[in-house]
Amino acid sequence: MKKQFVIIGMGRFGSSMCKELHRMNHEVLAIDKDENKLKAIKDYATHTVNADATDEKVLLDAGIRNFDHAIVAIGEDIQASILCTLHLKDFDIRQVWVKAQNDYHHKVLEKIGADRVFHPESDMGQRIAEFLTSEKVIDYIDLSNDYSIVETLATTKVKGKSLADLDIRARYGCTIIAIKQKNKVDVTPHPEDTLNPGDLLVVIGHKNDLRRFQQEAL
Repeated sequence: MKKQFVIIGMGRFGSSMCKELHRMNHEVLAIDKDENKLKAIKDYATHTVNADATDEKVLLDAGIRNFDHAIVAIGEDIQASILCTLHLKDFDIRQVWVKAQNDYHHKVLEKIGADRVFHPESDMGQRIAEFLTSEKVIDYIDLSNDYSIVETLATTKVKGKSLADLDIRARYGCTIIAIKQKNKVDVTPHPEDTLNPGDLLVVIGHKNDLRRFQQEAL
């Protein structure tokens, strides 16, 4: 279903988000006070506004109240990021996601009501580190500081073994929540299900347990 997003700040992250949402056929309003940055993404935004988004009137004139989703991707100006977030929450935008520069910025954003705070650089760093250190990892989702979901490939080490044989939860403290075999995805795997090399396992658990599972079981 097509959604409407407003993205404030057309730096590398904001412009990347704009292009990706456009690719997914969503409507995007791009706001930035740098006209050159807006020109660079004009083919990917439904509308652009060249103005300072810390000004409440600018946001209201842009029809900000018509949007359910807002992404504040302002770069180094922490004060502008905070002020912008405050305005968006005052306008009752349903979901306000904000890019944080550091832990202090993160805490302030949470206190003023940001619905989600993210650190693109460190988040991506964690994902890339997981890929670099394990050839078996296909994808990685960080749930918290301690817990993650990983998509990992089964190897010849588990060929013909059932989930009961592996006893993953008891041995490693992890849980397999889905198995993809060829074009079939089983989201309720049974203990008697057997694994084959190349099967995609979706596993949830503590990060340390997940690493141990990948190193020892696969």
